[in-house]
Amino acid sequence: MDLIQYLIAPYKEYSTQFIILESVAVIFGVWSVLLSIRKHIWVYPTGIISTVLYVYILFKAGLIGDTLINFYYTVMSIYGWIAWYRIKVDAVHVRVTKATKKDWAWGGLLFLLSIIGVSIIYYYKPLLNDSNLQVKDLNWNHLDWANYLDIITTSIFLVGMWFMARQKVENWLFWIIGDAICIPMMIYKSLGLTALQYLIFTILAIDGYLKWKRSAAAQINT
Repeated sequence: MDLIQYLIAPYKEYSTQFIILESVAVIFGVWSVLLSIRKHIWVYPTGIISTVLYVYILFKAGLIGDTLINFYYTVMSIYGWIAWYRIKVDAVHVRVTKATKKDWAWGGLLFLLSIIGVSIIYYYKPLLNDSNLQVKDLNWNHLDWANYLDIITTSIFLVGMWFMARQKVENWLFWIIGDAICIPMMIYKSLGLTALQYLIFTILAIDGYLKWKRSAAAQINT
């Protein structure tokens, strides 16, 4: 009960519009994952609606780093949408396969580049929040544990999005890890509905991995 009250408490200060927007973003986010499990191309337009809403929500919440990252998610979703559209096996579905050593090598490079890129965003984040600051005033002391986890989880998600765009079964492993880490992070950021969303995402990602794995195995045997 104390946890529920803790999650609900911040919403007493939020506007009705903010609560509705976060709720819609959560609904479309969950819908997107459900479509992804079915290998349905509409995973991307529904996901884009969710990430675009989160760009606005996180910007209004003053979370500039998260805002920029969700903008990048939106761009990556457009890339994935185009990639799936080009190779779909019917009007709305794609064929999935297991990742190769080359895929893992590219994924590792993308993870490293993402760590560097997102770290830069968080390093310069104070400049975005306070126009009176100068570059010489910056250091790493303004980052807390949640910021460092943000850097890691964002990089995990970016690799997951790349694997998903390439229809690789292993994309779900990245979502499982990243979603599980994000649950306590979103509670810490006073976004209870989003924390609940990530809990649902974690469960769905496990289901998605098992179903995509079976689908890839069935294709090999046919």
